[in-house]
Amino acid sequence: MALLLRFLLLCGIVGFTRSLSITTPEQMIEKAKGETAYLPCKFTLSPEDQGPLDIEWLISPADNQKVDQVIILYSGDKIYDDYYPDLKGRVHFTSNDLKSGDASINVTNLQLSDIGTYQCKVKKAPGVANKKIQLVVLVKPSGTRCYVDGSEEIGSDFKLKCEPKEGSLPLQYEWQKLSDSQKMPTSWLAEMTLSVISVKNASSEYSGTYSCTVRNRVGSDQCLLRLNVVPPSNKAGLIAGAVIGTLLALVLIGLIIFCCHKKRREEKYEKEVHHDIREDVPPPKSRTSTARSYIGSNHSSLGSMSPSNMEGYSKTQYNQVPSEDFERTPQSPTLPPAKVAAPNLSRMGAIPVMIPAQSKDGSIV
Repeated sequence: MALLLRFLLLCGIVGFTRSLSITTPEQMIEKAKGETAYLPCKFTLSPEDQGPLDIEWLISPADNQKVDQVIILYSGDKIYDDYYPDLKGRVHFTSNDLKSGDASINVTNLQLSDIGTYQCKVKKAPGVANKKIQLVVLVKPSGTRCYVDGSEEIGSDFKLKCEPKEGSLPLQYEWQKLSDSQKMPTSWLAEMTLSVISVKNASSEYSGTYSCTVRNRVGSDQCLLRLNVVPPSNKAGLIAGAVIGTLLALVLIGLIIFCCHKKRREEKYEKEVHHDIREDVPPPKSRTSTARSYIGSNHSSLGSMSPSNMEGYSKTQYNQVPSEDFERTPQSPTLPPAKVAAPNLSRMGAIPVMIPAQSKDGSIV
């Protein structure tokens, strides 16, 4: 009987039904960065598939520099999702009962590094089946900036630019006028879908509010631009004002430098004069030496006087010694001046001098 069945199968008389099959077709999925990607994998079993159910998902990175790696595994009624560090905590089975025939997964918070080919493999002996899904992660346009490159003056040439900060290619652009007649100038129509519009010989009619919308396959972004075309400015006056302002600034800087230099010279001169004065001043004499010199001079004067004049001199001259030239020391009781006899004067070194007598009119007698 078994031989007959095998013969009928070989002859194609009896149809063959594959035991395990994945019904999800191979496909490519595009998602934006930061979103969640749903990767489907649904399968069917047959009564002949009696072995344990094993499900695994593998990734082939887009750079082709790494071998296929397991990212999540179901085996022995347990789930293992810590095989691939780059996707740890971001990949999960969507079904709580994998035996029901749904092995689909979700990949959350998509990153550019998640781009690659994902393979779903289902095993239940003797059946084995697998399918591949291509995942592409794109970046939505964002941070779009609109601005005018050039002078917004009547008769001038300038450019309207629309630049997104980030966004996966290819990008599509669309310009619109939101104010006034909302009709774009005829000369701009050929550039309405470009990122840059070149404006030639601008007129006041071009003034208004414009919008630029940037799109790709996963999202869009928009920016606004206010264009105000004005009459030409007085460039000669601006240039003259700039020149005058520059000259004034130079004069001010020169004055500051001059004042600083002058101040430094004065400070230097004051220091030199002060130093010279201190060098020229003689050291102060001690009070003791001053008193001694004063007394010595009086002694020499005593030697040139006669005995008849000594009494009056001793009463007056000794009392004229300045009190500030002596060190203040405890004073003993003052004694009356004593008369000096002629023999004592000789011993003291005095020299007798004869003083001629004079008459009242001044003539010598």
